Amino acid sequence: MTQNRNLLLFLGVGLLFVATGFLQSWNLSLQILIVGILSAIMALGVNMQWGYAGLFSTGIMGSVALGGLAVVLVSGQPVPEGWAAGGARLIAGLIFGAAVIAGAILTYNRMAAGRSRNLMIAAILIVGFFIYRAIFDPAANAIEAFNPATAGNMGGLGLPALVAWPVGALMAAGAAWVIGKVALGLREDYLAIATLGIAEIVLAVMKNEDWLARGVKNIIDLPRPWPVPYEVELQQNPWFLEAVANWGLSPIGASTILVKLLYILLFGSVLLAIIWFSERALNSPWGRMMRAIRDNEVAASAMGKNVTMRHLHVFIIGSAVVGLAGAMLTSMEGQLTPGNYTPLRFTFLIWVMVIVGGSGNNWGSVLGGLLLGWLWLIVENAGPTIMGYVTAFMPDGPLRAHLIESAPHLRLLTLGVILLLVLRFAPRGLIPEK
Repeated sequence: MTQNRNLLLFLGVGLLFVATGFLQSWNLSLQILIVGILSAIMALGVNMQWGYAGLFSTGIMGSVALGGLAVVLVSGQPVPEGWAAGGARLIAGLIFGAAVIAGAILTYNRMAAGRSRNLMIAAILIVGFFIYRAIFDPAANAIEAFNPATAGNMGGLGLPALVAWPVGALMAAGAAWVIGKVALGLREDYLAIATLGIAEIVLAVMKNEDWLARGVKNIIDLPRPWPVPYEVELQQNPWFLEAVANWGLSPIGASTILVKLLYILLFGSVLLAIIWFSERALNSPWGRMMRAIRDNEVAASAMGKNVTMRHLHVFIIGSAVVGLAGAMLTSMEGQLTPGNYTPLRFTFLIWVMVIVGGSGNNWGSVLGGLLLGWLWLIVENAGPTIMGYVTAFMPDGPLRAHLIESAPHLRLLTLGVILLLVLRFAPRGLIPEK
């Protein structure tokens, strides 16, 4: 009975996309489906942290941004002039900065607690900071001075986009390790504060350090992942033109739809792979141990389980999944725009997907990602049209024009209403944990 109900829920969401294709356009429907798949992957990562282990992270945006940054560093075109201007010195500065931090940590662990240790650590950090800035700042300024209108950065390695995806997961996992070593084991609210703060720091660095990814000037022309071609290439391909002519289709429309279908196939394969691994992990002894720790940390610790270490493991895994989705999103968009990473879109909305779908259930997270991904974008696109019908009885004027122009913002109201209804009538989500 429960399985039939879950199938009906997924069928209902599928019908929403079909209806969008018929009533709006298939291009829009497929684009929303792509975003829904990426959102479902992010929701799976958050569900691993919260649904498996009860870890409340508010830094999802930071993991997504690090995934996008990885695409720039790995797949972006290199800028040889930037490297020549100060690349080696900049790398040396970063290595020196990491060595200073490691030295301070080593001093803290080796010396006995007291005034001498505090003074030594302070001296290492203060002197190291000034030396670091003396090495790093001239190199960064030299790199940013080269053709800032189109470059001003070191560029990437020029590797395929598929190589950047696991790098994005590793970068997000590395940041999660740092946060976890600092905040895990403390109170839950400390973890939420730490993750939010680190996410904002990541975004601030991306916006202000032009040598890294051009800051707010953005990076464009990032390569698409294999095997997705560019629409222009398809429209110039004789085989494709002949095929669409036989079907009586427009080359422009057909090329756009084919590209989106390839993205759906590629991203859907990644989603299915993550679900397969997640289900196996959740139903394994490791998954049962994580749920036991989530439900009663004291009892699990009494049974010999290292609660803090297990929390760190699942926190890293969940962040890596979110970082992977962030890299996939940037590859699809073909550009990195730090201003697009907002807590509303990449933290709050993902949390709502997990809550609405069903915390602790992988399939619930997928359902929530697809459903709210559709809702988030369809209200933005169809909102003005719907508001035009609703206000048809009103005379033309400033009020009617304002209501129509503000219609896309109704998605915030719609999202809140959906969340309240689910919390009231299905507090464990649409597909609750077994």
